[in-house]
Amino acid sequence: MPTHLPTPITPADIRDAADRIRSRVRVTPVIQPESATLAARRGVWLKLESLQHTGSFKPRGAFNSVLSVPASEIPPAGVTAASGGNHGLAVAHVARALDLPATIFIPEVSPRVKRERIAALGATVRVGGAVYDDAQAECDRFASESGALEIHPYDTTETITGQATLAMELESQIGVPDTVIVAVGGGGLAAGVAAWFGDRARIVTVEPRSSACLHAAMSSRRPVPVPVSGVAADSLGARQVGDLAFSLLHHHVDLSLTVSDEAIVETQRKLFAELRIVAEPGGATALAALISGTYTPADGEFVAVIICGGNTDPSVLA
Repeated sequence: MPTHLPTPITPADIRDAADRIRSRVRVTPVIQPESATLAARRGVWLKLESLQHTGSFKPRGAFNSVLSVPASEIPPAGVTAASGGNHGLAVAHVARALDLPATIFIPEVSPRVKRERIAALGATVRVGGAVYDDAQAECDRFASESGALEIHPYDTTETITGQATLAMELESQIGVPDTVIVAVGGGGLAAGVAAWFGDRARIVTVEPRSSACLHAAMSSRRPVPVPVSGVAADSLGARQVGDLAFSLLHHHVDLSLTVSDEAIVETQRKLFAELRIVAEPGGATALAALISGTYTPADGEFVAVIICGGNTDPSVLA
């Protein structure tokens, strides 16, 4: 069964995960953006994981988590998850693909568009409190009572290894960048990037200033709870970075940055206005560090930025 134990994640583990999920996920494109805003940054590449199934990177970890369990051990109650939206969408998608029941617990901050899409995928949707941690507590209770297989959004070996396949894929497309810029919610994607690249690339993490659990953990040298609010709280709103994720990130993150909600919204709108790329606030957060000048690459620096999600209300882009 999936475990929270802080076991090392090796390149071989990541390759195995890639083989396991290969037929289930998309290879998402990497582009060099041609836009007025990014014209002077010729070494910047965007990994458009917003074009993954369900609109975010999350199916990678969700498929790997479920497919790591023998089919005979999946309980009759199926799978369950707590999610600000994207993980719930991913688990619902996985459950439909594998013909399993799914029960998804979401916080009140989840956008209507994500709630409706989770339900449309056939999952049972339950509101489990104000923010993500409340929904997680309800999900834990349901899993204990029903026996459903709980798929954690960011802090199991299986989830992180699945997310790491994105970094492996990125290297196969453009080689090893000097720097990878990645947003952080609970830390699973960033930990996967760190697990694959290790010390071969500079890892820069970016969080909303109003929901910065990794930034707080890096300062405190341990995971600590933080307040959660702001435009990206539905996808980057973990109150505390995952223990397993932090065990990887505190060794490999070269720079932990935060950006304002205003910078995130500006980047989200510029992505659409200049490149016709739809990104949710969480998906625009990594690039916001570049657009706002919070991170300035050196001359000739080869930078990959992960656009990790595109689930947003289109009306906000107008």
